[in-house]
Amino acid sequence: MHSLSRNLRTNQQRGGHAKAKYGRCGPPLRIGAAVVEFAVVAPLLFMLTLGMMEVSRMVMVKQLLINASREGARLAVLPGTTSDEVLALVSHELTTYSVNGVNVQIQPSSLASAAAGTPVTVSLDVAAASVSWIPKPLFSFNQTLAASTTMRKESL
Repeated sequence: MHSLSRNLRTNQQRGGHAKAKYGRCGPPLRIGAAVVEFAVVAPLLFMLTLGMMEVSRMVMVKQLLINASREGARLAVLPGTTSDEVLALVSHELTTYSVNGVNVQIQPSSLASAAAGTPVTVSLDVAAASVSWIPKPLFSFNQTLAASTTMRKESL
């Protein structure tokens, strides 16, 4: 009975709870626990990081398309502007930020013959997978990013 009470007192002095087994040098034998926890959490964090990068890039490209279509429409409504000048401006705006492969449509196709007050539309679209920073995009694989701006043709 005497040794039992001594063991109980020793256990209470150590904290009163069952503790992990101690090795010869003293630290608990939980060597592989951190590795297992990291192996479980790391893929989730990696996928979350890649997803945030991909969504951020798509939002950025969408805003670039909107801005380029607006700048193209502003140029297209000016008297004496040609479709080639609008295409050059839009291409320059987008290639500055590494957005390539954009389909540009201008309506009406002949800006010189458009009467004053005619709506002029500049539409842009690009496949999201072609502008992704991720080699094989997961979420935006079949998506198309598009922007369109319409303004009235100005006169002299």
